Amino acid sequence: MNINDLRIELEKNLENKTEEFKRVFHGRGNFYENFSYLTVDSIDKILFITLFEKIEESIEEELLKLFYELYEKHEFSCLVLQRRYLNKGENEILKGVLPKQTVAFENGLKYSLNFSNKNIGYFPDMKKGREFISSICKDKKVLNLFSYTCAFSISSIYNKAEQVVNVDMAKGALNTGKINHELNNLDLKKVKFLPFNILKSWSKIRKFAPYDIIIIDPPSFQKGSFAASKDYRKIIRKLDELASNECVVLSCLNAPELDSNFIKELFKEEASNFNFVEKIENLEDFPSSNEEKSLKNLVFKK
Repeated sequence: MNINDLRIELEKNLENKTEEFKRVFHGRGNFYENFSYLTVDSIDKILFITLFEKIEESIEEELLKLFYELYEKHEFSCLVLQRRYLNKGENEILKGVLPKQTVAFENGLKYSLNFSNKNIGYFPDMKKGREFISSICKDKKVLNLFSYTCAFSISSIYNKAEQVVNVDMAKGALNTGKINHELNNLDLKKVKFLPFNILKSWSKIRKFAPYDIIIIDPPSFQKGSFAASKDYRKIIRKLDELASNECVVLSCLNAPELDSNFIKELFKEEASNFNFVEKIENLEDFPSSNEEKSLKNLVFKK
């Protein structure tokens, strides 16, 4: 793929853009030769470019010229570039003005964004996981582990869940989660926000058990608090004492070095009364040359 091929791909994917978040180009799955360092997102009126590696100056100039053209042609109001390879992943506004309140729309719901951070507050590749939980959560008690900014909670409460308990050690992320619920006019009486280290807080989490749905969506690695390779097992080990009869578990993993069998084996060893049901397919907007190196969403049922 060359710059002209990239232009054609971007033009095709921008033709039917709406206010909904859309991954316009996903190079991170190594599906597109030469552009594995690049992602492009359409976020309502914001065109958001992310460079994951430092590239040759001449290539960057060509890319930026293309993005400026697309910005004008498709009537965006702000062009943002993130150089994720830098320590803080600085976001630079190249054109236009960033609104005071920026949101991502997904299935009509709003998710607050923060372009001051490397992670802007919303993970679009989890859309199908949220849709799956939304389809089964009516009148159910949901435990959302590693909740971050509570996107699963928002879609669950909107789709008539009885209660959602969000657990994350990042208080700032949970505060954004509260804002997200308020943005969507959702009933906060049905939502709990627990700012705890999950691995050290089982008694607090058990307080609201049993849960009908449990979501496990941890970071692959978070220094000093969680490493999927050794700590995921500790989560699976606790499921039985948290789960109601016929509890459904969505077990998520985004570590490229660990495949689906890693999770399946953990369930066999630590929670054998939970049966594997299905693997949720990823969005077409996130193509990958190897699906097992990208996001894995596995469903189990007690």
